[in-house]
Amino acid sequence: MRYDIVIIGGAIVGSSIAYYLREEGFSGRIALIERDPQFSHAATTLSMASIRQQFSIPENIRLSQFTLKLFRRLKKEFGADADIGFREGGYLILAGEAGLPILRANHEAQLAEGADILLEDAEQLVRRFPWLSAEGITAGAYGRSGEGWFDAHAMLMLFRKALREKKIDFINASVTGIERQGDRVTGVSLDNGERLETGILVNAAGPNAGKVAALAGLALPVEPRKRNVFVFEAREKYADMPLLVDPSGIYVRPEGSVYLTGGAEPEEGDGPADPADFDVDWPLFKEVIWPVLATRIPAFEAIKPTRAWAGHYDYNTLDQNAVIGPHPEVGNFLFANGFSGHGLQQAPAVGKALAELIVHGGYRTVDCSPFGYERVAEGRAFRELNVI
Repeated sequence: MRYDIVIIGGAIVGSSIAYYLREEGFSGRIALIERDPQFSHAATTLSMASIRQQFSIPENIRLSQFTLKLFRRLKKEFGADADIGFREGGYLILAGEAGLPILRANHEAQLAEGADILLEDAEQLVRRFPWLSAEGITAGAYGRSGEGWFDAHAMLMLFRKALREKKIDFINASVTGIERQGDRVTGVSLDNGERLETGILVNAAGPNAGKVAALAGLALPVEPRKRNVFVFEAREKYADMPLLVDPSGIYVRPEGSVYLTGGAEPEEGDGPADPADFDVDWPLFKEVIWPVLATRIPAFEAIKPTRAWAGHYDYNTLDQNAVIGPHPEVGNFLFANGFSGHGLQQAPAVGKALAELIVHGGYRTVDCSPFGYERVAEGRAFRELNVI
């Protein structure tokens, strides 16, 4: 089988790339390979499914703003029935005295990109959100619009359904080998015994991206990191609650009649996850998360955990930022990896960017060159400070 483009990874990043290749007028043969067709363990469907503009790097803000604009015209893009349940509840990122300089610098970058973010002191925040305790808080950045959460599975299915009408070959398999001839990738081997020849290979393999790159003899500092999400009930319902991020890194947001929380994994000892480990670390809830929630929102001293799940981040150990674009020496091997927890919200923009690069020879909508692989080769971090 001969393809012009083979995309490894069929979740939201890979599907977005395939979608925008067709939108940009690419008429060649495209294969989209996915080993987990139900997406039961995909980073896409196990994520917190949120979107924000509160980043420290302008390029990250622009990527999410592209997706936000897509959300605004969703029905026009995907049809009258298109609905991902987008709730524009905002983010509230809190900081103590030590974190205030970074919060201010991030806020300046966000305002420069036109984001609707307020920076308020502790007193103003408590007036705005009376349920909030400002203990240890100096200030907070609150997104009044353009931030919130949505249904990740519904978003993925919109793209997958659209691809069925765009002559994309879906292949259910795992990639076991990548063939190279000098500075070119020539094909991939699959666990079903098939071999696909390709003109361009795109790595959109999420948490598995580092291993996929290694199959081509390329180094990519991306590994799976396990993250837990806990669901709990509370007597009090706060309709005005944004996605709140405590200075500890623990976050909480409403989801219908319940709440979701997480972010308790310690930095020390946080390493690559076993690809098969999706067991929930329940002690994190009782020992780490609950005390923080009870301090920050006193009414959450009495809550009832109900269920939980664990998923894997595609974690970039260099700088917790995406790697986008071609390898400088193997020019037909393209990266769309290492989003470190914000891949779902940025996938449409990255799909558009790589499609422009392939079809037109350069980025047109969002310049993704700062995310290029060159910094990985040089060990030069392009660090995103606002990783949740």
